[in-house]
Amino acid sequence: MKKIQLFFVILIAILLNSCEDVIKVNLNTAPPKLVIEAAINWQKGTLGNDQTIKLTTTTDYYSNTIPTVSGATVFITNSSNTIFNFVEKPKTGQYICGNFIPVKNQTYVLTVISNGQTYTATETLKSVAPITKIVQNDQGGLTGNNIEIKAFFNDPASEDNFYLFKYVYSNQVKSNYYVDKDTFFQGNEFFSLSRNKDLKSGDKVEISHYGISEAYFNYMSILVSIAGSNNGSPFQSPPATVRGNIINNTNFDNYALGYFSVSEVDTQNYVVQ
Repeated sequence: MKKIQLFFVILIAILLNSCEDVIKVNLNTAPPKLVIEAAINWQKGTLGNDQTIKLTTTTDYYSNTIPTVSGATVFITNSSNTIFNFVEKPKTGQYICGNFIPVKNQTYVLTVISNGQTYTATETLKSVAPITKIVQNDQGGLTGNNIEIKAFFNDPASEDNFYLFKYVYSNQVKSNYYVDKDTFFQGNEFFSLSRNKDLKSGDKVEISHYGISEAYFNYMSILVSIAGSNNGSPFQSPPATVRGNIINNTNFDNYALGYFSVSEVDTQNYVVQ
């Protein structure tokens, strides 16, 4: 009897296995769009001269590689009409500038010329309040059993401020992003908060606070909402198209994806106790 039962188990397993076929859905591939990654970040305590802009294109769903864009002309102009040229590292799609000059509250214009199309975007460099202290709470979360990390700062009282917070954890691959504005804590001490319920002693946390414009705050609010603040980076391909501030001056309908931002950033590292 046991041999008969074993025979039927094996037979069922073979039949089920034979029914497993890999189905590849034929998806319509749209023409590739230019993707401009132009986050100009000025780390507190540095000159901020070294900056990089990356150009790629969208590709089909099943592709394992992201096409890079070479041969473009890339530069940023400041309010004084000073031009900062970004020169490509050969065949990488990475355009590098070594003499950029960041100035708080100054307006910058990005220009990208690629494949006969001219793209521009305008943004103002926003400052950020420094991180003053990092506090660990061992009784955080809904259950009171999670480790939480808070990074405190003093919000300036004289202006409306918008923030992007980024947490990078050594115990997970994906980073966490979220945004906030000082509507309810203007001029007071406030904090950003870790969103990793699996933190344990010895884990390393890199905390970054970015000062951002209201327009960038609105853009990132949408991206974080789509990507899910607990599911990794909002810079992954979202399930819906989100238009940034980059305009195609040659053909308005052939817009580029991405966003041109200029921010001061404060980064601190912490080891969970």
